[in-house]
Amino acid sequence: MNSENNNLAFKGAIFDLDGVITKTAVVHASAWKVMFDEYLQRVAQREQVPFKAFTYEQDYLTYVDGKPRYKGVQSFLESREIFLDWGAPSDHPDQETVCGLGNRKNIKFQDVLERDGIDVYTSTVRFIDELKARFIHVGVASSSKNCEYILKSAELEDRFETRVDGVISVELGLKGKPAGDIFIRAAQNMGVKPAEAIVIEDAVSGVQAGVNGKFGLVIGVAREGNEEDLKKNGADIVIPDFAEYSVDQVQQWFKEKNSI
Repeated sequence: MNSENNNLAFKGAIFDLDGVITKTAVVHASAWKVMFDEYLQRVAQREQVPFKAFTYEQDYLTYVDGKPRYKGVQSFLESREIFLDWGAPSDHPDQETVCGLGNRKNIKFQDVLERDGIDVYTSTVRFIDELKARFIHVGVASSSKNCEYILKSAELEDRFETRVDGVISVELGLKGKPAGDIFIRAAQNMGVKPAEAIVIEDAVSGVQAGVNGKFGLVIGVAREGNEEDLKKNGADIVIPDFAEYSVDQVQQWFKEKNSI
Protein backbone atom coordinates (compact mmCIF):
# COMPACT_ATOMS: atom_id res chain seq x y z
CA MET A 1 0.00 0.00 0.00
CA ASN A 2 1.58 3.30 -1.03
CA SER A 3 1.70 6.47 1.06
CA GLU A 4 -1.19 8.05 -0.87
CA ASN A 5 -3.43 5.10 -0.08
CA ASN A 6 -2.29 5.11 3.55
CA ASN A 7 -3.47 8.71 3.82
CA LEU A 8 -6.89 7.60 2.64
CA ALA A 9 -7.20 4.65 5.04
CA PHE A 10 -9.50 5.06 8.02
CA LYS A 11 -7.88 4.98 11.45
CA GLY A 12 -10.85 4.32 13.71
CA ALA A 13 -14.22 2.58 13.77
CA ILE A 14 -17.07 3.39 16.15
CA PHE A 15 -19.88 0.89 16.57
CA ASP A 16 -23.38 1.29 17.88
CA LEU A 17 -24.27 -1.49 20.33
CA ASP A 18 -27.89 -2.67 20.09
CA GLY A 19 -28.63 -4.26 16.73
CA VAL A 20 -25.05 -3.92 15.50
CA ILE A 21 -22.93 -5.82 18.03
CA THR A 22 -25.54 -7.44 20.24
CA LYS A 23 -28.99 -8.82 19.49
CA THR A 24 -30.56 -6.62 22.13
CA ALA A 25 -32.46 -4.34 19.74
CA VAL A 26 -35.34 -6.80 19.60
CA VAL A 27 -35.37 -6.94 23.42
CA HIS A 28 -35.54 -3.14 23.57
CA ALA A 29 -38.41 -3.08 21.06
CA SER A 30 -40.33 -5.70 23.02
CA ALA A 31 -39.83 -3.89 26.33
CA TRP A 32 -40.96 -0.59 24.80
CA LYS A 33 -44.12 -2.20 23.41
CA VAL A 34 -45.10 -3.81 26.70
CA MET A 35 -44.56 -0.59 28.63
CA PHE A 36 -46.28 1.71 26.15
CA ASP A 37 -49.25 -0.60 25.54
CA GLU A 38 -49.89 -0.84 29.28
CA TYR A 39 -49.76 2.93 29.59
CA LEU A 40 -51.85 3.61 26.46
CA GLN A 41 -54.53 1.19 27.66
CA ARG A 42 -54.66 3.05 30.98
CA VAL A 43 -55.00 6.40 29.18
CA ALA A 44 -57.70 5.02 26.87
CA GLN A 45 -59.76 3.75 29.80
CA ARG A 46 -59.33 6.97 31.76
CA GLU A 47 -60.23 9.27 28.87
CA GLN A 48 -62.74 6.88 27.25
CA VAL A 49 -61.03 6.90 23.86
CA PRO A 50 -60.10 3.96 21.59
CA PHE A 51 -56.88 2.13 22.41
CA LYS A 52 -54.25 2.26 19.66
CA ALA A 53 -51.35 -0.11 20.23
CA PHE A 54 -47.66 0.81 19.98
CA THR A 55 -46.24 -0.68 16.77
CA TYR A 56 -42.73 -1.59 15.71
CA GLU A 57 -42.77 -0.15 12.18
CA GLN A 58 -44.71 3.07 12.75
CA ASP A 59 -43.74 3.90 16.32
CA TYR A 60 -40.54 2.19 17.49
CA LEU A 61 -38.47 2.76 14.35
CA THR A 62 -39.78 6.30 13.84
CA TYR A 63 -39.80 7.79 17.33
CA VAL A 64 -37.74 5.62 19.68
CA ASP A 65 -35.02 3.59 17.97
CA GLY A 66 -31.50 4.84 18.70
CA LYS A 67 -32.54 7.79 20.87
CA PRO A 68 -31.75 8.31 24.55
CA ARG A 69 -34.40 6.56 26.62
CA TYR A 70 -36.30 9.59 27.92
CA LYS A 71 -36.14 11.38 24.57
CA GLY A 72 -37.68 8.27 23.02
CA VAL A 73 -40.53 8.36 25.52
CA GLN A 74 -41.18 12.05 24.87
CA SER A 75 -40.93 11.72 21.09
CA PHE A 76 -43.45 8.88 20.90
CA LEU A 77 -45.92 10.40 23.36
CA GLU A 78 -45.91 13.70 21.50
CA SER A 79 -46.70 11.80 18.29
CA ARG A 80 -49.89 10.70 20.06
CA GLU A 81 -50.48 14.22 21.39
CA ILE A 82 -49.74 13.15 24.95
CA PHE A 83 -47.70 15.73 26.84
CA LEU A 84 -46.30 14.74 30.23
CA ASP A 85 -44.02 16.50 32.68
CA TRP A 86 -40.41 15.45 32.17
CA GLY A 87 -39.91 14.54 35.83
CA ALA A 88 -36.49 13.38 37.02
CA PRO A 89 -34.33 10.28 36.44
CA SER A 90 -35.04 9.31 40.05
CA ASP A 91 -38.80 9.05 39.40
CA HIS A 92 -40.50 5.83 40.48
CA PRO A 93 -41.46 3.59 37.52
CA ASP A 94 -45.13 4.05 38.41
CA GLN A 95 -44.98 7.85 38.12
CA GLU A 96 -46.77 9.31 35.11
CA THR A 97 -43.82 11.36 33.86
CA VAL A 98 -41.48 10.96 30.91
CA CYS A 99 -38.74 9.71 33.22
CA GLY A 100 -41.12 7.46 35.14
CA LEU A 101 -42.23 5.69 31.97
CA GLY A 102 -38.63 5.43 30.78
CA ASN A 103 -37.62 3.84 34.07
CA ARG A 104 -40.51 1.36 33.81
CA LYS A 105 -39.31 0.34 30.33
CA ASN A 106 -35.80 -0.22 31.65
CA ILE A 107 -37.03 -2.60 34.35
CA LYS A 108 -38.80 -4.69 31.73
CA PHE A 109 -35.68 -4.65 29.52
CA GLN A 110 -33.41 -5.83 32.33
CA ASP A 111 -35.89 -8.55 33.33
CA VAL A 112 -35.68 -10.04 29.82
CA LEU A 113 -31.87 -9.85 29.74
CA GLU A 114 -31.57 -11.59 33.09
CA ARG A 115 -33.98 -14.30 32.00
CA ASP A 116 -32.71 -14.93 28.46
CA GLY A 117 -29.10 -13.72 28.43
CA ILE A 118 -27.40 -11.80 25.61
CA ASP A 119 -26.75 -12.98 22.07
CA VAL A 120 -24.15 -11.32 19.84
CA TYR A 121 -23.70 -10.96 16.10
CA THR A 122 -20.65 -13.14 15.58
CA SER A 123 -19.93 -11.58 12.19
CA THR A 124 -19.60 -8.14 13.81
CA VAL A 125 -17.33 -9.49 16.54
CA ARG A 126 -15.18 -11.14 13.88
CA PHE A 127 -14.97 -7.82 12.01
CA ILE A 128 -13.99 -6.00 15.23
CA ASP A 129 -11.25 -8.54 15.87
CA GLU A 130 -9.97 -8.04 12.32
CA LEU A 131 -9.86 -4.27 12.88
CA LYS A 132 -7.88 -4.71 16.08
CA ALA A 133 -5.46 -7.09 14.37
CA ARG A 134 -4.82 -4.30 11.85
CA PHE A 135 -4.19 -1.80 14.70
CA ILE A 136 -7.28 0.25 13.85
CA HIS A 137 -8.86 2.01 16.83
CA VAL A 138 -12.22 0.56 17.90
CA GLY A 139 -14.85 2.22 20.08
CA VAL A 140 -18.50 1.81 20.98
CA ALA A 141 -21.04 4.63 21.21
CA SER A 142 -24.58 3.97 22.37
CA SER A 143 -27.57 5.86 23.75
CA SER A 144 -28.16 2.98 26.16
CA LYS A 145 -27.49 3.39 29.87
CA ASN A 146 -27.19 -0.40 29.97
CA CYS A 147 -24.21 -0.45 27.58
CA GLU A 148 -21.54 -1.31 30.16
CA TYR A 149 -23.69 -4.03 31.71
CA ILE A 150 -24.42 -5.57 28.30
CA LEU A 151 -20.77 -5.54 27.18
CA LYS A 152 -19.63 -7.13 30.43
CA SER A 153 -22.37 -9.75 30.30
CA ALA A 154 -21.40 -10.62 26.71
CA GLU A 155 -17.69 -10.59 27.64
CA LEU A 156 -16.96 -7.97 24.98
CA GLU A 157 -15.86 -5.01 27.10
CA ASP A 158 -12.11 -5.55 26.53
CA ARG A 159 -12.47 -5.22 22.77
CA PHE A 160 -13.11 -1.45 22.90
CA GLU A 161 -10.73 1.40 23.61
CA THR A 162 -13.55 3.69 24.59
CA ARG A 163 -17.22 3.51 25.52
CA VAL A 164 -19.47 6.55 25.27
CA ASP A 165 -22.96 5.60 26.42
CA GLY A 166 -26.09 7.01 27.99
CA VAL A 167 -24.50 7.29 31.42
CA ILE A 168 -21.41 9.11 30.17
CA SER A 169 -23.54 11.35 27.94
CA VAL A 170 -25.42 12.63 31.00
CA GLU A 171 -22.17 13.16 32.93
CA LEU A 172 -20.61 15.15 30.06
CA GLY A 173 -23.77 16.91 28.87
CA LEU A 174 -23.58 15.34 25.41
CA LYS A 175 -26.57 15.62 23.09
CA GLY A 176 -28.23 12.38 22.01
CA LYS A 177 -28.66 11.11 18.47
CA PRO A 178 -29.26 12.45 15.86
CA ALA A 179 -26.63 14.91 17.14
CA GLY A 180 -23.13 13.59 16.48
CA ASP A 181 -21.83 14.22 20.02
CA ILE A 182 -21.33 10.67 21.26
CA PHE A 183 -19.52 9.54 18.12
CA ILE A 184 -17.35 12.66 18.09
CA ARG A 185 -16.43 12.12 21.74
CA ALA A 186 -15.54 8.48 21.06
CA ALA A 187 -13.27 9.56 18.20
CA GLN A 188 -11.61 12.16 20.42
CA ASN A 189 -11.03 9.55 23.12
CA MET A 190 -9.24 7.36 20.57
CA GLY A 191 -7.16 10.24 19.21
CA VAL A 192 -8.64 10.26 15.70
CA LYS A 193 -10.56 12.91 13.79
CA PRO A 194 -14.14 12.15 12.69
CA ALA A 195 -13.03 12.45 9.05
CA GLU A 196 -10.50 9.66 9.73
CA ALA A 197 -13.09 7.30 11.22
CA ILE A 198 -16.15 5.28 10.27
CA VAL A 199 -19.48 4.89 12.07
CA ILE A 200 -21.49 1.67 12.01
CA GLU A 201 -25.20 2.03 12.88
CA ASP A 202 -28.53 0.25 12.41
CA ALA A 203 -30.86 3.11 13.39
CA VAL A 204 -31.93 6.12 11.34
CA SER A 205 -31.07 8.49 14.22
CA GLY A 206 -27.63 6.88 14.47
CA VAL A 207 -26.93 7.23 10.77
CA GLN A 208 -27.97 10.88 11.03
CA ALA A 209 -25.57 11.28 13.96
CA GLY A 210 -22.69 9.91 11.89
CA VAL A 211 -23.51 12.36 9.11
CA ASN A 212 -23.90 15.27 11.52
CA GLY A 213 -20.56 14.40 13.10
CA LYS A 214 -18.93 14.60 9.64
CA PHE A 215 -17.44 11.12 9.77
CA GLY A 216 -15.44 9.78 6.86
CA LEU A 217 -17.87 6.92 6.19
CA VAL A 218 -21.23 5.92 7.65
CA ILE A 219 -22.24 2.28 7.28
CA GLY A 220 -25.85 1.32 7.85
CA VAL A 221 -26.60 -2.23 8.98
CA ALA A 222 -30.11 -3.05 7.76
CA ARG A 223 -31.36 -5.95 9.84
CA GLU A 224 -35.02 -5.00 9.61
CA GLY A 225 -35.47 -4.41 5.88
CA ASN A 226 -34.88 -0.69 6.39
CA GLU A 227 -32.23 -0.25 3.68
CA GLU A 228 -33.97 2.67 2.00
CA ASP A 229 -34.56 4.56 5.26
CA LEU A 230 -30.89 4.26 6.17
CA LYS A 231 -29.81 5.41 2.70
CA LYS A 232 -32.24 8.34 2.67
CA ASN A 233 -30.88 9.54 5.99
CA GLY A 234 -27.24 9.57 4.95
CA ALA A 235 -25.71 6.10 5.11
CA ASP A 236 -22.91 5.89 2.53
CA ILE A 237 -23.11 2.10 2.39
CA VAL A 238 -25.89 -0.21 3.60
CA ILE A 239 -25.23 -3.88 4.32
CA PRO A 240 -27.36 -6.65 5.85
CA ASP A 241 -24.53 -7.96 8.03
CA PHE A 242 -20.71 -8.12 8.20
CA ALA A 243 -20.58 -11.80 7.28
CA GLU A 244 -19.41 -11.18 3.71
CA TYR A 245 -17.26 -8.10 4.30
CA SER A 246 -13.63 -7.63 5.31
CA VAL A 247 -11.65 -4.64 6.55
CA ASP A 248 -10.08 -4.38 3.08
CA GLN A 249 -13.53 -3.99 1.51
CA VAL A 250 -14.51 -1.28 3.98
CA GLN A 251 -11.19 0.50 3.45
CA GLN A 252 -11.99 0.52 -0.27
CA TRP A 253 -15.38 2.12 0.37
CA PHE A 254 -13.70 4.72 2.56
CA LYS A 255 -11.11 5.55 -0.09
CA GLU A 256 -13.70 5.80 -2.86
CA LYS A 257 -15.75 8.27 -0.85
CA ASN A 258 -12.83 10.38 0.33
CA SER A 259 -10.54 10.40 -2.69
CA ILE A 260 -10.27 13.67 -4.57
